Amino acid sequence: MPLCVAPMMDWTDRNCRYFHRLLSRHTLLYTEMVTTGAVIHGDRERLLGYEPAEHPVALQLGGSEPAALAESARIGQEWGYDEINLNCGCPSDRVQSGRFGACLMAEPDLVARLVGAMREAVSIPVTVKSRIAIDDLDEWPTLEDFVRKVSAAGCTRFIVHARKAWLQGLSPKENRDVPPLRYELVYRLKSEFPHLDISINGGIKTMDAAADHLKQVDGVMMGRAVYENPYLLAEADRRFFGAQEAPPERHAVVEAMLPYVERRMRQGAPLGAITRHMLGLFQGLPGARAWRRHLSENAHKSGAGPDVLVAALAKVRRSPEADVAA
Repeated sequence: MPLCVAPMMDWTDRNCRYFHRLLSRHTLLYTEMVTTGAVIHGDRERLLGYEPAEHPVALQLGGSEPAALAESARIGQEWGYDEINLNCGCPSDRVQSGRFGACLMAEPDLVARLVGAMREAVSIPVTVKSRIAIDDLDEWPTLEDFVRKVSAAGCTRFIVHARKAWLQGLSPKENRDVPPLRYELVYRLKSEFPHLDISINGGIKTMDAAADHLKQVDGVMMGRAVYENPYLLAEADRRFFGAQEAPPERHAVVEAMLPYVERRMRQGAPLGAITRHMLGLFQGLPGARAWRRHLSENAHKSGAGPDVLVAALAKVRRSPEADVAA
């Protein structure tokens, strides 16, 4: 898979993914991380529900117990997800306390057992997202040992955030920026494990940068860059998936969201929970500020509905250079 959008807590929910799917028909989308306890015991419609149009879509799981992960993977497959991904990269304290996320990089034998249990439970791909190492562990030896042992359990696709994670001393936000990027280690991983599908993640902000990485690895995962400027995804299908059709226009994307907004609001979703993912659609264009302001100021008002989006779009169209924004 040449391009995918990273799982991002509080961001890549079903509303975000539906919006992103209107921009790119083929980019692989990921859920937020869902813990095994939530999958097994929680409200599955709220946690796992999605629109059929979101495919291809992958479910990211957090956990460290083979039986629980196997059961959660089986549930994910029953819900129709195209891939199950194990989180071995998140450095937050809450995740560490549950013995999953990046701390699992110190236990590759356990991760191999987890992957093996999930693969026995499902017929869809089981993949792993990791860092290059954690804390004081040496980067290349840690990454090589981790991938070698986990791939022996049958995992053939790894998404590697090309930074070390510091579980003590850095916040999750700092862990996204402070540790240096070591893209060359991910390239080396691909060269030494040519039979594996290796995707690279971390600090990739443009489609040109993604194209450069694809000369070395099989796939690119982008996160904050496409969330903050989602229209970047509009060029993905022609550039990376061989599509011939023209990219969707921004205005058309907004109009295509209106029936979805109506449907989701009938299901109880507040308007602001949907429009918050759309604030960056006109990033860098005339009218972008008016678009953001109108949504931010009006989406949370009592009685707000799709008409708020229509009015925000009208403000963009009244911009002196509205034809550019289209």
